[in-house]
Amino acid sequence: MIGLLISLLTDPLLAQTTGSITGKTLAGDATPLAEVSVRIAGTRLGTLTNEAGEFVINKVPAGQQILVISRVGHQRIRRTVTVEANEVTQVPDLTVLENAEQLDEVIVDGKSAYKTDIPSTSLRLKTPLIELPQNIQVVSRQLLADQQVFDMLEGVSRNVSGVTRQEHWDNYARLNMRGSRVAPFRNGMNVESTWGPLAEDMSMVERIEFVKGPAGFMMANGEPSGFYNVVTKKPTGISRGEAGFSVGSFDTYRATLDLDGKLSPDNRLLYRLNLMGQSKGSHRDFEYNNRYTIAPVLKYKISEQTSITAEYTYQYSQMSAIGSAYVFGGNRLAEFPRNATIASANLDPTVIHDHSAFLIFEHQIDPNWKLTGQLAYFNFNQVGSSLWADSAKADGRIYRYAGIWDAANESKFAQLFVNGEVTTGPVVHRILGGLDLGTKKYMADWGQSFPMYDSSFVFNANTPNYYLPANLLPRFDRSVSLRHRAGVNIMTQSFTGLYLQDELRFWQDRIRLTLAGRLTSVKDSQYGTGTNETRFTPRVGISGSLTKQTSLYALYDQAFVPQAGTDRQGKRFDPITGNNLEAGLKKDWAEGRWNSTVSVYQITKNNVLTTDPTNPNYSIQLGQTKANGVEVDVRGELLPSLNLVVNYAYTDAKITKDTRSESVGMPVPGFSKHVTNAWLSYRLRKTALQGLGVSLGYQWQLDRYGWFSDAISKEPTLPNTFKLDGAISWQNRRMHIALNVNNILDAYLYSGAYYAWSNAYYWQAEAPRNFRLSLGYTF
Repeated sequence: MIGLLISLLTDPLLAQTTGSITGKTLAGDATPLAEVSVRIAGTRLGTLTNEAGEFVINKVPAGQQILVISRVGHQRIRRTVTVEANEVTQVPDLTVLENAEQLDEVIVDGKSAYKTDIPSTSLRLKTPLIELPQNIQVVSRQLLADQQVFDMLEGVSRNVSGVTRQEHWDNYARLNMRGSRVAPFRNGMNVESTWGPLAEDMSMVERIEFVKGPAGFMMANGEPSGFYNVVTKKPTGISRGEAGFSVGSFDTYRATLDLDGKLSPDNRLLYRLNLMGQSKGSHRDFEYNNRYTIAPVLKYKISEQTSITAEYTYQYSQMSAIGSAYVFGGNRLAEFPRNATIASANLDPTVIHDHSAFLIFEHQIDPNWKLTGQLAYFNFNQVGSSLWADSAKADGRIYRYAGIWDAANESKFAQLFVNGEVTTGPVVHRILGGLDLGTKKYMADWGQSFPMYDSSFVFNANTPNYYLPANLLPRFDRSVSLRHRAGVNIMTQSFTGLYLQDELRFWQDRIRLTLAGRLTSVKDSQYGTGTNETRFTPRVGISGSLTKQTSLYALYDQAFVPQAGTDRQGKRFDPITGNNLEAGLKKDWAEGRWNSTVSVYQITKNNVLTTDPTNPNYSIQLGQTKANGVEVDVRGELLPSLNLVVNYAYTDAKITKDTRSESVGMPVPGFSKHVTNAWLSYRLRKTALQGLGVSLGYQWQLDRYGWFSDAISKEPTLPNTFKLDGAISWQNRRMHIALNVNNILDAYLYSGAYYAWSNAYYWQAEAPRNFRLSLGYTF
């Protein structure tokens, strides 16, 4: 109704002054070429070709226009087209040839290597990022490679405003943003579990998309802070391979292999294979994480319109006892050197097997409509132990204990969604509708623990003895299955979601109004108690183009978090409800080579559980928190061969309602009020030193609050941190060599808090100055 009303108010003459352009792109062997960028020069109009190589661009102003056709590793084509009003102009087939020289340019010059214009297909959206009414930031594969990031536990967060990595067990990555945890996604699936999934290795990653705030087009049952989506590598249809070798501080050795190509002469069967093996130590003795990854992908083109992609990933990790990175002290934070550890040399390792599989069906119904179906299966198994401390004394004694941590996680997901476009008068409707299904089950044995001390042996951090006496080595009983040992330590969730969105585009796409809603039903069970919730969450967004390079947007979206359990009267808890109000300005600069995003937001969470003042063993539901902030992101090619990522975020997250009046106004644990990061990379070209590059970057956090603690002070609980990193590299068409030095200033960086249950301080220290040297060969 709203769309129809606005349609009647728009200028009906627009339809009489525009036409459409349609055509098809082909590879050198005359087969259809998908994901080719086709745009109208000097306008916002453009699209990507589908699996059949076809494209349609509507609402093109009548007259002579220039088509710009481009694809990474291929020749760029410019074609002049005359568009007639109210007619469809058919362009002759366009053959887009592979271009070795352009491949060289991408590798050596890194042109726009840090900037991405469109979301991945796993985000379901067909709208360019600059036109979306939400702050979405993409971390590219080239940026991760330049920083020599090995996995999600490392410096991914530095590339997006306001994202901070919180210290934890180091078997999975906990990232916070906008006042709470960010949910992990993989290829559009919400894979978050209680402790997991295993942190992804970057060898299999194409890009990482950070979606800020609730995003009903992907999920509704989760934290309103947003999520990050790890997009794995897929076959490209270009036959290439790359081998990489790395060595580094703390006995780090790593090898990778990336193979991409065709398995059939008709180009219907494509493949991608990524392999990784790694042995990695730490600046703390007896701490290590040895891993390998196997990730094959097959894609079969049934026809020009239809394809099936099958993907499997196996990640193996053998690591020191979980929690080895934690240190405890009885006097203050960071009272011991950075290499202090509570690990023992003769403890058994923790071993993790992580399997995942995807099956993706894509069918281009016609040039305007596409159907996508996706199935996913995740299976995670962990056998190991964790370390913690009962207490720590002022003289350096740490009363450690080892607890069993065997765990298993099984998740199944299904998605079916359709993207389409219809026109009613002068209004274009971009439709997205879909069905989401999922089940998750996590179980763990935490029920066995052994003290690592007795009357004759207590670990002392001042005079450490890292060899545990034989009589104190933990002897865990695994004689029965994990299911029997887990008891009530089983967490399950199943959900069903229906989603419908209409993006109405007016005045030749200058104004875009998003109206959407999601109906989500969730069954959630934790530690023997459960809840069943069905919620409708609306989404309203508007985006307007001030010029073809500049847009303004505003957004309102909702999310909810189911909460199992009851109060002392037996009343079940309502879910946390969260809403996000957001506005922002996006701009492309220098003909799209770099862009900037500025956003402001307020996230409100209601029904947060707080302690019952009449009985501290129970909770009641009167709490509320609010997070307000400003975010700035800049990324892309600032000048020829000069790539830049710089960001800043101001975050203020507070408790606004609580039964304990003294808590109102206290900060929500787990954020830094000011966070700014930068990474600047420059590479010489067309000189005697062509291919030589230098990079420099920093991470700076101010007014920090630890996350694993209660709100105890309005003042920051952690010191400010500043970390400086840099790299020098050289590359040509075939070879690449880089030396990265992290923490150049050798600062003592740590995070932690006072832990009341142990009557001690705990912290984790980052590595001192360290290096990584990598060599890559492309063939």
